[in-house]
Amino acid sequence: MVPDEEQDRRREPRTRWAAQSGVFLAVAFVAAGVCGALQPATGIPPEVLQLTQFGPAVAVAAVALLWPGRIRNRLAGTLPARGRGQAGREGRDPVLGRAALLLIPVLITALCAGGGLLTTGSLPVTAPAALVAHPVALVVVAQLVGACGEEIGWRCCLQPLLRSRFGPLAASVLVGAAWGLWHVPALSQGPAYAAGFLLATVTMSVILGLALEHVRSNRLLLAGGFHTLVNLGMLFVTDEKSPAAAPMVVFGAACLAAAVPWIVSARRTVASPDRITAATTPTAC
Repeated sequence: MVPDEEQDRRREPRTRWAAQSGVFLAVAFVAAGVCGALQPATGIPPEVLQLTQFGPAVAVAAVALLWPGRIRNRLAGTLPARGRGQAGREGRDPVLGRAALLLIPVLITALCAGGGLLTTGSLPVTAPAALVAHPVALVVVAQLVGACGEEIGWRCCLQPLLRSRFGPLAASVLVGAAWGLWHVPALSQGPAYAAGFLLATVTMSVILGLALEHVRSNRLLLAGGFHTLVNLGMLFVTDEKSPAAAPMVVFGAACLAAAVPWIVSARRTVASPDRITAATTPTAC
């Protein structure tokens, strides 16, 4: 880095990270509400794509407009690496690690299915034929697009921003809490339902935050893929539209069980900040 640029960054207020986080969250909440209000006028079925999912993407754009010199660092690693040089430096970004991350939603869905059988004696499965008006391929693609609309904000912008001030676990918990509170309708279903939902978002955020800690490319696709697989599992295997608290509590417990190995592994590893974290250190915020 050019010395003059380094000095400019050091002179910036240390509270800048809080301002960016506040703007991001405020815009994400408001934009999601506006998108949700516009959904009926678009004619897009909510079970195919919920426009509220693009609230975090709008928030990223707002942060980019206010702090254009910082958004590039925040979004580092979001897209595929441009060349072999960058990809070759990803020493802690193995293919097996990525595959393991994308298998976690399968584990969560399986645990939900088992928990549902134990608690209710039945498994509320939605056959793809039930969505005959909407081709399954369309649903999958739309779910991925919507998930990426969220994840470019939560995991590709807010996570690196908070990671510059907190450890990986604490930053992930904070992002997960914000992510859960952002789902306002889910929190209105009652205390038990809300608790199960928040447990799920926080623990899934921990999994994603720890898994992406040293990933320097394709972060958006990995996070979006994880999110999509979880949503599809909820859509086809669990009764996500039911206001009953038990399925959501089971879902939260399943996410917690899946997160435990990641938390244990993270506590055993003394991780040094990667390039993304180093680019967003307190002096750079």
